[in-house]
Amino acid sequence: MSELELPRNLVEGAIRYGDDQHRAWMNALPSVIAEIARRRDLDLGAPYQPGGFTSWVAPARTHDGLDVVVKFGRLDTEAAHEYHALRLWDGNGAVRLYDVEEFEGTIFLAIERCVPGRALNELEESEQDEVLTALLSRLWIEPPPRHRLRSLQQMCDEWANGFDRMIAAGRSALDPGLEREGMALLRTLPSTADRNTLLCTDLHAGNVLSAQREPWLVIDPKPYVGDPTFDAVQHILNCPDRLHRDPVGLVARIAGLLDLDPLRLRLWLFARCVQESPRWPGMADAAVHVAPR
Repeated sequence: MSELELPRNLVEGAIRYGDDQHRAWMNALPSVIAEIARRRDLDLGAPYQPGGFTSWVAPARTHDGLDVVVKFGRLDTEAAHEYHALRLWDGNGAVRLYDVEEFEGTIFLAIERCVPGRALNELEESEQDEVLTALLSRLWIEPPPRHRLRSLQQMCDEWANGFDRMIAAGRSALDPGLEREGMALLRTLPSTADRNTLLCTDLHAGNVLSAQREPWLVIDPKPYVGDPTFDAVQHILNCPDRLHRDPVGLVARIAGLLDLDPLRLRLWLFARCVQESPRWPGMADAAVHVAPR
């Protein structure tokens, strides 16, 4: 395993964003993968390319002939939380979790392999809307009392603080009044939800794959607990043409499919567009169009 193939995005992420700890983890990764594969008698394939920025993911076969996907991520990143959600969903709308281990700063997961594995984003967006919202409705379950999942409030506070630092560094893309309004909503919306559920938070059509056990299954959740309305926003952000052409109509469609309050979904969308505006071209214009009137 000394010649372990690394996904291109994993290498690029280490170069562009990695610190000393990340580079140390990358240097140790081949031996960690080799040790876990040896102890579990896994036959590993080449990693998926270009892959993700924070984990090594590849097809594999277990000692008893089960085809799986294995994932090796940094223990101090979002990968450390994924398995908690997969256990709670237990295959209901998401891939099944077969195995998990924490080892020398790495979190190892063995999960269900989706076959044929076609991504939902290959379909027309109107079809994506229906499939993705049906899955979300199933995934929004009440977490157990003593869960280990992070709160949506925590993530939104971190995002808002990061936004404030970017603005202070001169990366503003919006009117200051809209920026203040957007960050105020980002900080307060989580605490005003009428219910809190298990969330995917990064559920878009690229993270939904065709499978045999069910027509479509969710992969790669980044779970939190909080307002389910928040979870509908990522798909909207990943439909930029419709977002810029008719944002209010798109909000109404997604809210209707999920039986959500369209005004609350619009407020969440506005907050997210403001938050993404310094680094995502087009989000400033979207924020202006969906701003509360």
